[in-house]
Amino acid sequence: MKGRRRRQIMDQLEMDRAIKRIAFEILEKNKGPEDVILVGIPTPGPVLARRISSHMENVEGLKIPTGSLDITFYRDDIGDRPKPLPKATDMPGDISGKTVVLVDDVLYTGRTIRAAMDALMDHGRPARVQLAALVDRGHRELPIRADFVGRNIPTRLHEQVRVLLTEQGDEADAVIIEEGEIE
Repeated sequence: MKGRRRRQIMDQLEMDRAIKRIAFEILEKNKGPEDVILVGIPTPGPVLARRISSHMENVEGLKIPTGSLDITFYRDDIGDRPKPLPKATDMPGDISGKTVVLVDDVLYTGRTIRAAMDALMDHGRPARVQLAALVDRGHRELPIRADFVGRNIPTRLHEQVRVLLTEQGDEADAVIIEEGEIE
């Protein structure tokens, strides 16, 4: 029987610690939660944004606005994908003059973030844009760097990093690396 070789690199506890650390770093860098908006890149960025927001709210006692941003038609590989299916964009109000923290699960080539920045500008002019990624796996093709990283995980090009979340129907929270076909 063929399948993909999988190995877990973060469990639920490690993910939660990383998300809490990102929340604290966002608060520290921005000197509090005022004018900070978290915007997740589907999928599962919006789920991670809500989790980060929850930790920030526990610390500061203020609700941090969160949203999601569809980047489907901003990607530079849209012609290479069969029938792209757009996802929901749900911006939490006007982003002009705010600090928008884009939240993504895995930072890889940087192309998703470039597309997200293009899409974001169609919704207003933020004072600044920051990037939070649960995992940075390297292999950048564009000069993009995350401001907040849960964990740096060096990978090979043929490997795939997947973030599993219970909110998306996965059995448990985990980060796994999948590679190659096995028999």
